[in-house]
Parts: sequence; C-alpha cells; structure tokens
Amino acid sequence: MIRVGVNGYGTIGKRVADAVEAQPDMTVAGVAKTQPNFEAHTAVELGYPMYTAIPERAPLFAEAGIETAGVVDELVADVDVMVDATPSGIGADNKSLYASYHTPAIFQGGEDAGVAETSFNARSNYDKARGADSVRVVSCNTTGLSRVVAPLEEEYGVEKVRATLVRRGGDPSQNTRGPINDILPNPIEIPSHHGPDVQTIFPGLSIDTMGLKVPATLMHVHALNVTLETDVTAAHVRQLLDEQSRIYVIPEGIGLDGAGKLKDFALDAGRPRGDLWENCLWGESIATEGRDLYLFQAIHQESDVVPENVDAIRAVTETAGATESIRRTNETLGVGLSGDPSGFGADQVEASRADD
Repeated sequence: MIRVGVNGYGTIGKRVADAVEAQPDMTVAGVAKTQPNFEAHTAVELGYPMYTAIPERAPLFAEAGIETAGVVDELVADVDVMVDATPSGIGADNKSLYASYHTPAIFQGGEDAGVAETSFNARSNYDKARGADSVRVVSCNTTGLSRVVAPLEEEYGVEKVRATLVRRGGDPSQNTRGPINDILPNPIEIPSHHGPDVQTIFPGLSIDTMGLKVPATLMHVHALNVTLETDVTAAHVRQLLDEQSRIYVIPEGIGLDGAGKLKDFALDAGRPRGDLWENCLWGESIATEGRDLYLFQAIHQESDVVPENVDAIRAVTETAGATESIRRTNETLGVGLSGDPSGFGADQVEASRADD
C-alpha cells in the first residue's frame, strides 16, 4: 500500500486526496493545511489525519476544534510520496523539505519546470517519471493539449500546433480574481507560456499559443489548428480521438454547446463536485483541409490533472506501468464519459447509485 501525503488541501489537493483514497493500492496518510478553514474541517470529517503546514499555527487548529496529528515535517517523514498542491511558487519553497527526508515529491503545473526532474503527462511520457525523486504534473491547459497531441503525433506525425486558449478568470472560489467585465489578452506577449510548457512533454514540438482571459469560472476553451505530416479525414481523426480514454468527443444532438451545459452534464451524471477529468472535445468541430486539422475543446481546470497525479504516484514508486496505471485510475475514478446523454455507461450509473 502506497502511503501518500498531500500538502495543500484546496482546489487540487482535496480532489487528489479523494482520488488517492479511491485507489486499491494507495492510502492518504495525511493532509497539511496552513489554516483551519472549512476545507480543514471537511478533511477531518472525511477521516484524513490533519497536519499543520506552519507549526506556529498549531494553536489555531486547536482553537477551531481540529485535532492535528503533527506538523508537516512528520508527515513527509512518514509517507512514500508527497503530493504538493500548494499555491504556485510555494511548492518550490517546499522542495528542500521533501529532499531532506528523501521523500519523492509530485508538484503541480503552477511551478516552474525546473522544480522537478521531469514534467509529466500520463498519456504522453509516463516512463520518464518512473523512479524519479521529483515530478511536475503539468498544468490543466498543458494536460489538455498533451492528451490531444500524443495520439496525433503517434498516428500522423505533427508538423505544427497553433492554439488559442480562452481561459477562465478564476476558479469558482477565487473571488479576488478577474476580470469582472473585460476580455484580456493574457499574456499579451506571444507565444503564451503554454507552448513552452507543452514542450517540456514533447521536446522539439513546433507549437505557438495565444491566451485570452474572460470573466468566467467554468472551464477553459481551446481553439486548435494542427498541421499534420500526412493528409487526414475528419472522420479518421474523430475515431482516433474517440478511442482516447481521457478525451470525451461530444456527440452532436445532445445540446452540449458550451461550458455551462457541460458542468450541468457532469453534475447530472453524478460526478463529484461536477468534475470533468476528460478533455471535452466537440465532435462536430473536427474539420480537416489536407494536412490541417481544426477543433474546439473545453478543459475543466479544477479536475483534469487529478488522474494524472494518481498515475504520477505509481510512476515514481514504480508500482505499475503506464497502461496498467491509466486503466486502474480510470476504473476507480470512473473516468471515461460516453455518448449517452446520462454521461455514464450502465456500469458507471450503477456505481454512482451504490455510492449514494
């Protein structure tokens, strides 16, 4: 049983903790928080041992009625792997802590690529993370782009990727983010940071990216133009992408014409927190002209990296190969939407009912 610690129990950390606990070969040994807010109370109610990320704040947890198991250093010393889900930049500060206890660490995409030995996407470069002391699961947008690039590269070869990313202003809980009423080139410089980040997964890939930020919290939307090395048909590309377990090719005729309806779709399907772990790619947007491919996809920024974190844990502990880990993660979490309007196949519906 792989003992996992989670440092940071916010948007990503709480989802990773729940995903880890769902695995037959893993357990959450504890989570660390800086303050005794509602998320800390929730963690304790779920049975996760609570550790204080800042030792001096331990009395605040006691005052809030939260029993702690110790300080974060003790958690790091006790686990097989640490998942760092702290805010961007804090993970880099924590790196020396994990190294001092020789505990492998998994960082998130908000950190610079140099924080870890390798950047990671399960579909694209799982084996590079096997046995590594530090791994960086790339950002939600890079994860979404990598899941599309990998099968295209394998099947057709990729000459050039051009992507425009329409990005949410903030997560639903980030009430200090914006814009409130604006459309911002973000960043104004071209390319945006997303292209170089994809190149940490696909070295040498020719990719240009542009970013916009809009007043929405639901999801990101990507507009992609990929020049392939061979002529293709839209039907062949659609079949290829439909075969990818973490890409949901949205069928025509069921009314999923935007991010808002996709979120309703996930909630109606019984997904925890309304999460969409898959790329949501509009099938009718897939178009080709010679070697040029065009498509739209939506990326749920709060959850698409969650299965990747689970797979990264197995990679650094060398407890499963890529195919087996991805299959196991998908099965335990219920990754893999179908074309059925319910969003789930029959087995997944029964599983969600059993959970209720």
